[in-house]
Amino acid sequence: MGRVRETLGRPLAVGALAVAVVAVGFGLYWFQPWKLWQDETVEEALPGVVTTSAPSTAEPTASAPASPSSVAEPRTVASGDLISHEHATKGTVKLVRLADGSHVVRLENLDTSNGPDLRVWLTDAPVKEGSAGWRVFDDGKHVSLGKLKGNKGSQNYTVPGDVDPSAFTSVSIWCDRFDVSFGAAELARA
Repeated sequence: MGRVRETLGRPLAVGALAVAVVAVGFGLYWFQPWKLWQDETVEEALPGVVTTSAPSTAEPTASAPASPSSVAEPRTVASGDLISHEHATKGTVKLVRLADGSHVVRLENLDTSNGPDLRVWLTDAPVKEGSAGWRVFDDGKHVSLGKLKGNKGSQNYTVPGDVDPSAFTSVSIWCDRFDVSFGAAELARA
């Protein structure tokens, strides 16, 4: 009788161990806790200043000055400061119109926690303080501008050409895995 119990106990123990290993593996994959201790700093320059000038066929002389250059610079059309939601978050968000008429969302001096599946969202949701604002950004219109490049630094996110940026009022650092905002900024028009 003792031998039968011992024989039946081994498969159960092996099965329980296998289930525990799978559960731990899934938990590690899903939550990625090591990211809380890993910072990714990304420092990008604002997409450039474009200089245009008339083509010159001859060198300028004392009587003929060089043709004037016109400089088209990026212009901030809206901006706001990030507030914390699920994780401590700070920095500035700018909606910038580039010389060619396209737009980028620029995060400056971003400092937030790293996490799984973080995205930068342009949204029409109001920014609310505290836990009341954690989950509001997927309730209305939103456009994902891509994965967060780094949890620290200054970086640019291109607004797709078919998106009207004036229809959006806020930006969220959104955790797509857990449907929660790490932090967000209300965009005040310049």
